[in-house]
Amino acid sequence: MRKILVLILAIFFVNSCVKVPEWVTPVKNFKVKRYMGKWYEIARLDHNFEIGLNSVSADYTLRPDGGITISNNGYMVRREEWRYAEGRASFVDDENVGLLKVSFMRPFYGAYVIFKLDPDYEYAYVCGEDRSFLWLLSRTEYVDQDIIDDFETEARKLGFDTSQLIYVQHM
Repeated sequence: MRKILVLILAIFFVNSCVKVPEWVTPVKNFKVKRYMGKWYEIARLDHNFEIGLNSVSADYTLRPDGGITISNNGYMVRREEWRYAEGRASFVDDENVGLLKVSFMRPFYGAYVIFKLDPDYEYAYVCGEDRSFLWLLSRTEYVDQDIIDDFETEARKLGFDTSQLIYVQHM
């Protein structure tokens, strides 16, 4: 019984600590209500949960408890089928800072760090707790090349391997 309690406490401790990569600063003056709605994935560093997906988007909605529901979907080209995943997010500390913890498989959480956000909330640069997670999100399926260039420059300065970026195709 003691081992089970220690395991539960260890899981709780690990999941309550959301890290931010060194040199990455979450945005301040974040307005969660403005962030809600549909976002399209423009570019990403690939992971096993997104390999082969195109037309990736996420819908963010506020929950009554102040948390956020995330509904992700993407088209698996190889299998010619849509994939869906639903997760939950909540603020790590201050709701005015773009730092959240996200889970698609509770009780495990990861960091969701918004490190650059367009003043009109039209595009966002997001990373996870290390430099293997990186996304360029937009309210539209396509962005101007100058936004992509800026994203790559900012990400490279912060130590992300931009040579591994995948640019998402939308149908």
